Amino acid sequence: MHAVVEQVTARIVSRSRASRAAYLRQMKAAEEQGVHRARLSCGNLAHGFAACGTGDKQALKLTNAVNVGIITSYNDMLSAHQPFETYPEQIKQAVHELGSVAQVAGGVPAMCDGVTQGQPGMELSLFSRDLIAMAAAVGLSHNMFDAALYLGVCDKIVPGLLIGALRFGHLPTLFVPAGPMPSGLPNKEKARIRQLYAEGKVGRQELLQCEADSYHSAGTCTFYGTANSNQMVVEVMGLHLPGASFVNPGTELREALTREAGRQAVRLTQPNGRFTPLYEIVDERALVNAIVALLATGGSTNHTMHLIAIARAAGIQINWDDFSDLSAVVPLLARVYPNGEADINHFQAAGGVAYLVRQLLAGGLLHEDVMTVAGKGLSRYTREPFLDDGKLVWREGSEQSLDENVLRPVDRPFSRDGGLKVLTGNLGRGVIKVSAVAEQHRLVEAPAVVFEDQDQLAEAFERGELERDFVAVVRYQGPTANGMPELHKLTPYLGTLQDRGFKVALVTDGRMSGASGKVPAAIHVWPEACQGGPLAQVADGDLIRLDADAGTLQLLAGDERWLQRGQAMPDSAADHHHAMGRELFAPMRRQVSCAEQGAGVFEFAEEAVE
Repeated sequence: MHAVVEQVTARIVSRSRASRAAYLRQMKAAEEQGVHRARLSCGNLAHGFAACGTGDKQALKLTNAVNVGIITSYNDMLSAHQPFETYPEQIKQAVHELGSVAQVAGGVPAMCDGVTQGQPGMELSLFSRDLIAMAAAVGLSHNMFDAALYLGVCDKIVPGLLIGALRFGHLPTLFVPAGPMPSGLPNKEKARIRQLYAEGKVGRQELLQCEADSYHSAGTCTFYGTANSNQMVVEVMGLHLPGASFVNPGTELREALTREAGRQAVRLTQPNGRFTPLYEIVDERALVNAIVALLATGGSTNHTMHLIAIARAAGIQINWDDFSDLSAVVPLLARVYPNGEADINHFQAAGGVAYLVRQLLAGGLLHEDVMTVAGKGLSRYTREPFLDDGKLVWREGSEQSLDENVLRPVDRPFSRDGGLKVLTGNLGRGVIKVSAVAEQHRLVEAPAVVFEDQDQLAEAFERGELERDFVAVVRYQGPTANGMPELHKLTPYLGTLQDRGFKVALVTDGRMSGASGKVPAAIHVWPEACQGGPLAQVADGDLIRLDADAGTLQLLAGDERWLQRGQAMPDSAADHHHAMGRELFAPMRRQVSCAEQGAGVFEFAEEAVE
């Protein structure tokens, strides 16, 4: 193992010792209760299987028959989740083959940041993660299940499902992906048309056709945003079947993997094989593996919050210093849009997760000695699934990258570090993703131009007021202020100005997520402005220095009098608390933690032991 990976893992173990022990006690106590279905009264149990067929009713009367609970994020409006419509029936048939039963235990909401981008609904997005965790818990609260399958893909859905799943960590658990849509319009062309639209050189009709050609069928979006980062992270944590992440929906292989997930859930239960509860899989080593895989592929910055929240649900304490220290030694092995021109299907064809895991293991950057849903050892994930006369089999994946423009070996990386930095200074603490930022753009020292939301910046651009070097400060965008929406609308404008030769950067207490691109952006800055953070006192013209390589974020002033300006949050900020359901989320805005603590609303009992 690489010395730094060992050191970071050891300090996480040490930091988490008490809270992790308390979590494990809870999970083992639940495990020792045995099959919960046996503890239900006759009336309870009758309600639980009332809608089942005769055979399933008979099986569920027996405590030695396995009942698999399915939590699904299916809806047919969103492309990533539409394939899940048929998964429960496929799983039920597969589970029946082993003499067991599967039931849809519940559904969780699934919203799309692509649909809500720049709209009021985006302000519900981050909070939907914790709502999903609660909805998953409601589904499993009936105590009918011996194992659980989670059907989810996109941005907040998988983290939310995993947080919920970890509170039922005594159950054997698999995650079941839907896979990416086939490739559409090349990402470089999509970015070009978006920028032309921002410059007013093409109209809305051309832009709409571009977007429709890009997002054109069932499956996840093909760029490497949070949705596909989710799949990467979950597979390297050992919660998918090997090679399951990036198989397109609607294919025979995709259906075979879905059916096998159901069968494997049964095999992992006490009566049917090697009992493997979720709490045995998600430990400190698995979370370090997840961070390493994220860094090695230039994945979504949203996971600097999501993985922290996930870890907390397992009694484990991680922070941005862990990300930063790992990033310094984990090489960048993949270039997938927005960090390159290729999409996730191209990544898969070049060697995919199997090749990535092989290389990271060879470099001593992943813990191999971990438990997974496929058995002991992460080396099982260097294999790929295939159909052999209709039968699902696994074979060793490629030992060579089939396209080194997309995926490289550990000794010839795109970059010697993982491209994620923690920024600290008198403006607060934040993160920056530099894997797509050219070296000449990583240091920006320029006057601040302050905005209270992304629409104000767009309007200033259209008025021609931003044709100069500047640092855009977009504040009151944190979780307490308005739910921390993604600020994708800024990317075309700032990218255009950078292409025109201006030195530009972004500083915000909001998010940019997996679409963080070529413009240097200090994001997730905390303390956030609405809680009295330094961003609230920045004024137009203040000189700001963002140095991604040095990891600093400073307002350059001779003294600290600027912190005493007494600027307050504008009254217009309250407009973000009403309409489109936002008033329903007021309790979450009041309770949410800061970005480095996961931007979550939960207080787990075991954390009280710290």
